[in-house]
Amino acid sequence: MSNIYIGYHFSVEPKETGTEILLAELGETPFESFIETEEGLSAYIQKQYWNENVLDDIFILKSSEFKIEYTFEEIEQVNWNEEWEKNFEPIEVGNSCYVRAPFHEKTNAQYDIVIEPKMSFGTGHHETTFMMIQHLLETDLENKNTLDMGCGTAILAILAEMRGAKPIDAIDIDNWCYLNSIENAERNNCEHISVYEGDASLLNGKKYDVIIANINRNILLNDMQQYVDCLNEGATLLLSGFYEEDIPAIDASCTEKGLKFVKKFDKNNWVALKYVN
Repeated sequence: MSNIYIGYHFSVEPKETGTEILLAELGETPFESFIETEEGLSAYIQKQYWNENVLDDIFILKSSEFKIEYTFEEIEQVNWNEEWEKNFEPIEVGNSCYVRAPFHEKTNAQYDIVIEPKMSFGTGHHETTFMMIQHLLETDLENKNTLDMGCGTAILAILAEMRGAKPIDAIDIDNWCYLNSIENAERNNCEHISVYEGDASLLNGKKYDVIIANINRNILLNDMQQYVDCLNEGATLLLSGFYEEDIPAIDASCTEKGLKFVKKFDKNNWVALKYVN
């Protein structure tokens, strides 16, 4: 296998939404490694799979809603751990949850979570993941049958198990997220997480005490009835992946299905909502 890579460094405005879309589109191409940066995203492709038209089908680059600029360079013998170490800083949520990469030192935090994100979002750095961690830290999860829908790196499922949830299903439609979630669950010595590749169609006949869904507005609205059908009486539904201005649509969908609003976290216009059945 070639050890020569072409590295693209993207500057994205607005960063959060644009970077997520860019990552999703690049994930459908031969690009194989991604690192979120202060400006946007760095993406790497083996030189043997590269050609000058590799970005032709990346539609967000042609969108007037985003300003994206990039440079690229040839890199030999990429040390991925070194790249992660340069770009991935540990984070702390509250006073009890610490999220770090495998190359960071272990802490004495009550919940010390080790995540190697690879291509998957869900390191805790994104506002939505951070706020969902906040919700989970305040929610009684002891022996609660839990679902992490759109699990990404499985960081939320891992924290749920650490807080006593079991059994736990973690589902993502993306194959890389599915594989990455299995690795991260094993890395954190989880025993009660089952990871599945697929969508909301896997939920038929399932029942949960807690459902965590950090996806995006349109998928949440499309799948909301399936989530509600899976909730036990008195169960909790945690939702994120959308903006402040999306709350009316999300709230209307939840309340018309009998859910009661409990609490909201907000950060940089992103929000995370808690409902009970």
